[in-house]
Amino acid sequence: MAYDSNQMVSSRRSTLISLAAVAAFGQDASQGDKSSPLPKPGEEDPKLPNGKSQRDEIARQQHADALKDVDALVAAAEELRDELKHAGDFVVPVTSVRKTEEIEKLAKKIRGRLKS
Repeated sequence: MAYDSNQMVSSRRSTLISLAAVAAFGQDASQGDKSSPLPKPGEEDPKLPNGKSQRDEIARQQHADALKDVDALVAAAEELRDELKHAGDFVVPVTSVRKTEEIEKLAKKIRGRLKS
């Protein structure tokens, strides 16, 4: 069986489009999202020894951790604001630069938790 050049280009193009779609969505649709605390249809919800849902407890803990990180983020932002108010017009303290880096790390950590 001989391929003409149009069939080969079309086959390559469709393969590349498929690969790009998989890369864009981050995973194959058949794999599903394994990090979700919600049970899949037909999947049993594991229970803890105290009888509570394991997924519910994980979700509660992630929520509590996110709130703790948000509180730390707010405190760091308020400290930065106070440092800049007291610094003067033409002076930026080194601690303020470090504080902005801490704020960035906290924001990325919170974003990662909320996305998962």
